[in-house]
Amino acid sequence: MNQAFPLVCVGGSAGGLDAYTRLLRNLPADLGIAVVIVNHLRTTATLLHEILPHYTQMPVELITEGLHIKPNCVFIIPAQRDLHVLNGEFRLKPISKPRGWPDVITVFLRSLAQHWDGKLIAVIVSGFDGDGAAALCEIRDVGGVTIAQRLDTAQEPDMPASAIGSGCIDHILSPENIPGMIRKIIAVADSSGRPMGNP
Repeated sequence: MNQAFPLVCVGGSAGGLDAYTRLLRNLPADLGIAVVIVNHLRTTATLLHEILPHYTQMPVELITEGLHIKPNCVFIIPAQRDLHVLNGEFRLKPISKPRGWPDVITVFLRSLAQHWDGKLIAVIVSGFDGDGAAALCEIRDVGGVTIAQRLDTAQEPDMPASAIGSGCIDHILSPENIPGMIRKIIAVADSSGRPMGNP
């Protein structure tokens, strides 16, 4: 299956909704990217697939097993599942860390680093704990670009602070400025033919 288009993973938890809406409001619907929002929840069912269509013209879908990944769409992880990719499709598995702070963002980013052939951009926004930070260097190792929300714009800065502390963050931006950076990253990669890096 075609994986030539960029995939943007946006990971967050507490305070993430504010960041997601501010980001999506400024993200054009025709960039040719797939956006995957990995919001880590313990037991509460997500409502993001009902809320976020008010902030973007892209279709917003709750991920189901085997769902084909396509550009110009926003995909939402369901609660209590680990998310993986394989052959251009989403794979859902029972959550591997049922207690304590979830690590679903880390699990998904590692799967992307191993199994996604297209361009990768990892974005870490507001949330408690440090989910996602452990996989950011792996994203960069395969030519991806990493972004953290600016701490003074995050309702809960723990998660982006952990991401920055990993030493593997390329850009630190407010949610409103992240879409512009995504556009620059894609434009640089498309025009140069080289792996993605700092514009």
